[in-house]
Amino acid sequence: MEKPHFPQPLSGNEMPRCGGIASMMRLPVYPSAEGLDACFVGVPFDLGTSNRTGTRFGPRQIRTESVMLRPYNVATRKGPFDSLRVADIGDISVNPYNLRDSIARIERAYDVILAANCKPVTLGGDHTIALPILRAMAKKHGRVGLVHVDAHADINDTMFGEKIAHGTPFRRAVEEGLIDPKRTVQIGLRGTGYAADEFDWGRSQGFTVVEAHECWHKSLAPLMVEIKAKLGSGPVYVSFDIDSLDPAFTPGTGTPEIGGLTVPQGLEIIRGLDGVEIVGGDVVEVSPPYDPQGTTALVAANIAFEILCVFPGVK
Repeated sequence: MEKPHFPQPLSGNEMPRCGGIASMMRLPVYPSAEGLDACFVGVPFDLGTSNRTGTRFGPRQIRTESVMLRPYNVATRKGPFDSLRVADIGDISVNPYNLRDSIARIERAYDVILAANCKPVTLGGDHTIALPILRAMAKKHGRVGLVHVDAHADINDTMFGEKIAHGTPFRRAVEEGLIDPKRTVQIGLRGTGYAADEFDWGRSQGFTVVEAHECWHKSLAPLMVEIKAKLGSGPVYVSFDIDSLDPAFTPGTGTPEIGGLTVPQGLEIIRGLDGVEIVGGDVVEVSPPYDPQGTTALVAANIAFEILCVFPGVK
């Protein structure tokens, strides 16, 4: 029986890391998700941004910084490219002049990815893109659990009168029945607000809300044991906003908030989901113009790889 072919990242011993095409982790670039178990896909979108634009350049910069990533996660001993067929399938063609058309295009694109039984790891793009992705996820899996790592709850009813923006996706997701509120966890919320009860709407729906100050000066490994128990069985989507981390580590984002999570805590959150039925994930809100050194995109690339490493079937 012929051994299945598993696409592999291009080794730095074959091509110097400063050379070659900057695909995610220097993986082969495929035209579609057909035949893949998982894929990296970019969504170069920032029409839903309320402050500093630039996340349309996020996928490109994340790929550029991902050239330093090697195929094995030494800490967790996971080798996703030995057990899953993974490739970079490029970017979704959004409409840079029309938010609503872009949302429709993203949803259709994810319908196709999921129809191929491929699990996506998305490189954003602002957080608005979580809504069309979750719409596609719900069509495929029904209501999903959600692990949302962010400085902001993104549960506004409107922003400047608009129902769809990067601060509204998870209210829409509840209203549309896309996520299971009792299996929804938000970690890292913080900052100032327009009211003292800024994060309480989610709690009233059944969300578990862990504010950033509850995470200061400690490991989050014990928290993740509790969260895994809450998520239970069933499909779970992971949405990781890079502004969940303190801007000392990830300054290149549109709405930075002080007092955030550390990079090791971000890794603990993702690694703590090993064994959960993850059906997809995203890393969003990387805005390269605000981080010329590329540090933010480097962290995002690593978080995206860590999400891939906790997909079911990875050994």
